[in-house]
Amino acid sequence: MELSPDETIFWEHGFITINLTLVTTWVLMLFLIVTSILITRRLKTDIQISRWQCVLEMLVTGMNKQIKEIGLEKPEKFIGFIGTMFIFIAFANLCIIFPGYIPPTSSLSTTAALAISVFLAVPMFGIAESGILGYLKTYVQPTFIMLPFNIISELSRTLALAVRLFGNIMSGGLIVTILLSIAPLLFPVLMTVLGLITGIIQAYIFSILATVYIAAATQESESKRVKRKKVIQ
Repeated sequence: MELSPDETIFWEHGFITINLTLVTTWVLMLFLIVTSILITRRLKTDIQISRWQCVLEMLVTGMNKQIKEIGLEKPEKFIGFIGTMFIFIAFANLCIIFPGYIPPTSSLSTTAALAISVFLAVPMFGIAESGILGYLKTYVQPTFIMLPFNIISELSRTLALAVRLFGNIMSGGLIVTILLSIAPLLFPVLMTVLGLITGIIQAYIFSILATVYIAAATQESESKRVKRKKVIQ
């Protein structure tokens, strides 16, 4: 019984390994890229639009609203990163409806890569919004004593993101495998439906946490923007 797609190796040379996790991730990314190109190549501003454009607009509008509610006043700056992560994780988890498919998010290497992306994106967005000095000030707030604790917090939450997503997805697949050996007809269907719901929830939670971290990194810039609005009013 395989607990992770990392165990299926197609080619290996030295420290370079091409396994099922890597291949599945490439296939999913290629599919999403091609699909996004096909959907967005004929966007219209008319009253009558295609069903795919309608779905796309609903998705983007919902993401923008959610990002703004968390504290980022200009969600269009962040939806490219946050929205892409949500769509990839959700799509990777939803594909469990296909027999024999193992989601790459059940591999710690994939979830760690996603968490590292968030870890690198947070200071990048923070510096872009507040500048280097403005962002570094967040590490010594409310006092300089908090510097080591804030650094530890940055590292620990990255680890928590990776382990949370990996643990939930892997445990779901493991439960389905166990129930399949006990009752091969009824339980797998129910657990697959539950897995679809869980996959969407995990994609949502991961994206929300990433948004919260980015909002925290840009809070000084956002607070200054709010103060300027109040002064103008």
